[in-house]
Amino acid sequence: MNPQGERWTTDQVLALAPDEASRRAGGKLAAPGPWSETGADGGAVWGQCKGSGKKPYQTVVDIKGPAFKCSCPSRKFPCKHALGLLLLWAGDDREVTAGEPAQWAGEWLAGRRERAERSASAPSDAGAPSRAPADPEAARRRAERRMQRIGAGATELEQRLEDLLRSGLASAERAGYGSWDETAARMVDAQAPGLASRVRELGSAAASGPHWPAQLLEECALLHLLDQGFLGIERLPAPLAATVRSRVGLTTEAADLLTGPEAATVRDRWLVLAQQDSEDGKLTTRRIFLRGERTGRMALHLSFGGANRPLDVALAPGLVLDADLAYYPGARPLRAVLGERHAPAAPGPVPPGCGIDAALAAYGDALRDDPWLDSWPVVLADVTPIPSRDGTSWQLADTDGESALPLDPRCLGRTSLWQLAAISGGAPVTVFGECGHRGFLPLTAWDPTPVSL
Repeated sequence: MNPQGERWTTDQVLALAPDEASRRAGGKLAAPGPWSETGADGGAVWGQCKGSGKKPYQTVVDIKGPAFKCSCPSRKFPCKHALGLLLLWAGDDREVTAGEPAQWAGEWLAGRRERAERSASAPSDAGAPSRAPADPEAARRRAERRMQRIGAGATELEQRLEDLLRSGLASAERAGYGSWDETAARMVDAQAPGLASRVRELGSAAASGPHWPAQLLEECALLHLLDQGFLGIERLPAPLAATVRSRVGLTTEAADLLTGPEAATVRDRWLVLAQQDSEDGKLTTRRIFLRGERTGRMALHLSFGGANRPLDVALAPGLVLDADLAYYPGARPLRAVLGERHAPAAPGPVPPGCGIDAALAAYGDALRDDPWLDSWPVVLADVTPIPSRDGTSWQLADTDGESALPLDPRCLGRTSLWQLAAISGGAPVTVFGECGHRGFLPLTAWDPTPVSL
């Protein structure tokens, strides 16, 4: 076995980059020139990179995490030096040779191991502090008050929808965004951020184009269904009630899923299907999609980062992770939190996929359990990207030509669409993405290694 462990591919490294600028900057550092004292062992890569100052930047990567440490002042995570080092390591084993970590790298790696061991032993320590609230009765009263506020907000929103339908949908177009922004603000005051978000979508639907009345009516129906679900939540089955709570904005603590009295984890070898970052102002959201090798279950890991809060989980597409996952409760569980990892991540195979008809059926089954779903993750096998005659739209077609699935309009005009076409070259490929009412949004393709789109 390679003493440096399983070497990553270039695509797996670039998938960790927080943005396109970091990918380009990291690529420029993927050469031996600026690097010195590089090395690697089964779980880490390290090296010193010459910068603009006299003292080189010390960079180390724990590839089992992965986790990153660099002495540069960059606030990006990982920084261009970590990306450049990993690209150098992935490209040629002669440039980054096996060896013992430098002192500065060894100290940081040892510190990570110590913290991991303390964290693993903490739940079983007799003297570990309890996570229970200091005053359970006060916590119960706060929860009751919030449920009452959300109920009042849902009742008010129902009246707003009734007024809209009585006065006619045309009134929404004349009113513009202002009235919906005011209603959304009242939902925020009611501590129902999920309702507020959907109310804002009503304002967008009223200005969405020539077919806006149909779209607005659909959004109103879904919002009405959510209101009624919450107002009658005590009569719903437990899984559906959990879905309604999450949709209005009531969250479950991740720690409770892993260590709470009703904690239930699923251990599997999870194949990383995609990692996608999006920015909303100063907040960065990272979505990591996984699928269990044994269970076949899909999972979505969400993490959030900001200027002073780097994203702590990064998993490149194509890796396989032997780990425990705990799903958030719901009628169709998808979002999950990552628990104990039982082995380092390693490169995995091309995932098996399904055809167009099976993908649509999977989305339909998920929608039956959770009517507010926009999409469902699926792996498509043996599909070919085909443009329309006028080039304004694309679709993925099965090899037998019997079924086709339009691509989500959001991906039109993006370089990823042409990247997918180049990977295919007119031949069938395996593609992972989200299948929903807008069409199929491709996120990763295999050629034969994974390529993020």
